[in-house]
Amino acid sequence: MTADLWPALPGPLVLVGCGKMGGALLKGWLDCGLAPGDALVVEPQATPATAEAAARGVRVVAGFDALPALTAAALVLAIKPQMMAAVLPRAAALAGPQTLVLSIAAGIRLATLEAAFGAGQPVVRAMPNTPAAVGCGMTALVTAAATPDRARAVAERLCAAVGATAWVGAESEIDIVTALSGGGPAYVFLLIEALAKAGAAAGLDPALAMTLARETVIGAGLLARQSDEAAAQLRRNVTSPGGTTERALAVLMAPDGLQPLFDRAIAAATARARELSGL
Repeated sequence: MTADLWPALPGPLVLVGCGKMGGALLKGWLDCGLAPGDALVVEPQATPATAEAAARGVRVVAGFDALPALTAAALVLAIKPQMMAAVLPRAAALAGPQTLVLSIAAGIRLATLEAAFGAGQPVVRAMPNTPAAVGCGMTALVTAAATPDRARAVAERLCAAVGATAWVGAESEIDIVTALSGGGPAYVFLLIEALAKAGAAAGLDPALAMTLARETVIGAGLLARQSDEAAAQLRRNVTSPGGTTERALAVLMAPDGLQPLFDRAIAAATARARELSGL
C-alpha cells in the first residue's frame, strides 16, 4: 500500500474509537503516508493508542461536541457493538452523501448502519484480527451490491494498511470469518501453549519448550505465506515416510483428531456470532 490513497480522500478521515484495533488501523494509515492533520480521532478514554496518535500530530477529542463542523471523507467505526446505538446518531451528522462508512464492530449488520446513515450511504463492514497490530492482519470485508466501486476501493485500502484483505459475497459469511480468522489468533496461541506443554511433559525444560513451540509456529506461518505450495503439500514436505512426524500426524489426523475438533470449534463460534448479531 502506498500514500496515493490519501490525496484521493476529499476531506478528513474520522476514526471513532481508538482502542487496540482502532489504534492499529490508525498506526497503519500513518505509516502508509496519511498526513496526521488529515485524521481526527474521537475517543473518550486515554489509551496508549491515543497517546501515540497525539504524539504523531493527530487531533484526538473526547467526544463529538469537540469536533469542528466537517464532512468526513471516510468514517471508521472501531467501537464495541454495545456502544453503537449511542454513537450512530452522532456519527451520522459527520457523513455526507459520498462519505464512506467503514464499521469493524462485530455483529452490527449492514441494515443497522444503513438505517442510521440513510439509503444510498456507502457502508462497508470489515472483520480484522489482532495481528493487525504488527501489520500482519487478515481483514474480510462485505458491502451491499449497490456500493460504488470507489467506496469499495477506499475501504479495502484502509484495511490493507494493516495486512491482507479479502471480500466475501454475503453478509452471513462474516459470522464464519469471525469464527475463523477473527478468533483464529487465539487458536494459534492455544496451539503454541499445547505444543509447549507437550514438550515439557516429554521432558524438556518448560521455557525451552515454549521457545521451540513459539518460533516453530512463527517460522511455519512465514513459510506458508511465502510458498506457492498448498498447506497440504507443505505438510507432506516435512513428513518422511516411516518417520517421527508421520507417527505424530497419525494421531492428529485420526478420525477423532484435529479436523473434527476444529470443525466443531468453528461451528460453535459461528453459532455464537449469529446469536450476538440477533440472527
